[in-house]
Amino acid sequence: MIRTTRIALAFSCALLAVSAGAQTLDKVKASGTISVAYRESSIPFSYLDDKAQPTGFGWEICGRIVDEVRKATGRSDLKVTTQAVTSANRIPLLVNGTIDIECGSTTNNSDRAKQVAFATNYFYTGTRLLVKAGSPVKALADLKGKRVVSTTGTTNYRIMRSLNEERGLGFELLGAKDHSESQLMVQSDRADAFAMDDILLYGLAASSAKPSDWAVVGEAIQVEPYAIMLRKDDPTFKTLVDGVIGRLMDSGEFETLYKKWFMAAIPPKGVNLNAPMPSELRSNLKAKSDKPAT
Repeated sequence: MIRTTRIALAFSCALLAVSAGAQTLDKVKASGTISVAYRESSIPFSYLDDKAQPTGFGWEICGRIVDEVRKATGRSDLKVTTQAVTSANRIPLLVNGTIDIECGSTTNNSDRAKQVAFATNYFYTGTRLLVKAGSPVKALADLKGKRVVSTTGTTNYRIMRSLNEERGLGFELLGAKDHSESQLMVQSDRADAFAMDDILLYGLAASSAKPSDWAVVGEAIQVEPYAIMLRKDDPTFKTLVDGVIGRLMDSGEFETLYKKWFMAAIPPKGVNLNAPMPSELRSNLKAKSDKPAT
């Protein structure tokens, strides 16, 4: 009985691996469904609006990608299902086939590239600190004896852990399940600073009840690219996704979308991030690189 159960379990795992490893366009065409993942608080890339519906810069670009998938598969009846993901579960859910594409604020780096693939880089950012206005913390050197929170499963958490060990900065590193919880820990004085990508920190501060209560401080640490995340070893789907992004960049529509989400009032509170396009991103409008961070 035990041997039979083990064989059945191994067979089930093999079937799951085959299903998850199927080429995305074939999978979508056969099922008539594409599963698109979003983040709940990665403003302005992917987040929930006042009607609890996903929206944002990355989400809108993924909408263009879904339109192209409809054409490529001949499925005008294509159904789009949405799936909220976190920093911790986004890669497992993509690898096991639960989601087909992730539209958020995921850093494209060499370590993740061992498990997944990334489309053309569509943003560049660096780790900085979110603190309460008037906080004595202005830079990394001010963190000695302080509590620093970062969202678990992010490159920022690993960066802060490494810096603390390598430089002997002397702070206590705490983990939170998402960006909202990380900010809440600072707000409630359970942490002194929240380490995260600066653009996300600006978004969280601008969207808070009193933006003036917050400050983003410190020099940017390790500038890294964001990219839409895809399953590994699926060149056909990556070519489709890169093609959509490339055409947006060439036509000027990418820059129009950028201004809409980073340089104008955005829902649900009508805040303006006032974040000019980073020089690295402007260069990538021509280069269209998918080069990962180290």
